[in-house]
Amino acid sequence: GAVAGGKQEKDLVLKITKKLYKEFKRKGYRVYLTRGNDRFLKLGQRTRIADQKDAKVFISIHANAIANKSRFNAVEGVETYYLQKSRDERSQRVAARENASVLQGTDKLSRDVIIDAVLNGPKIIQSHKLAIDVQNNMMKHLNSKYTGVKDGGVRPAPFYVLVGASRPSILVEVGYITNPKERARLFTSGYQDKIAKGIVEGVGRYIDNRKKEVGF
Repeated sequence: GAVAGGKQEKDLVLKITKKLYKEFKRKGYRVYLTRGNDRFLKLGQRTRIADQKDAKVFISIHANAIANKSRFNAVEGVETYYLQKSRDERSQRVAARENASVLQGTDKLSRDVIIDAVLNGPKIIQSHKLAIDVQNNMMKHLNSKYTGVKDGGVRPAPFYVLVGASRPSILVEVGYITNPKERARLFTSGYQDKIAKGIVEGVGRYIDNRKKEVGF
């Protein structure tokens, strides 16, 4: 993952994910982590876990970054993505950075199969609804304590890590590790707590709505 200011994305997202795990458990959910320590999982391993556990939702946690150092102070924000094609340059750029990591060791034939799956991604409508609920509740919790948190919104993008999960799936970018102000906040326990609580509340809202719709 990304590295900036002597901080690493992989360390940040593991801390947030462990807080997520505890918060989900506290609320009575069954929750499974694709990793609980400092190790890399290939693309297929991540979504396979979700399928094996018959998870109701799949959530991938990341921290964003940009390459242009002159814009480090300007680019910030919390964003939630769902699987879909997009012509938006920003969404494509973020997806390309994440995909470069997750596709390590994937041959061309496999990438072609993945691309075909992206174009016909399952559960897109429900993933979009899940993304909206999670984004709204993250912002609500963050804004309750912190000022000037930028709402990057909900965006579609072709993230390969979301392709294989045959269930509503989202990718959360908790902030830009390249932005000094946001990085400082991201590496505090209080800020991480607000992100975790917002995600859990958003998932709860999504599941409650699904129960009303189809007895989910």
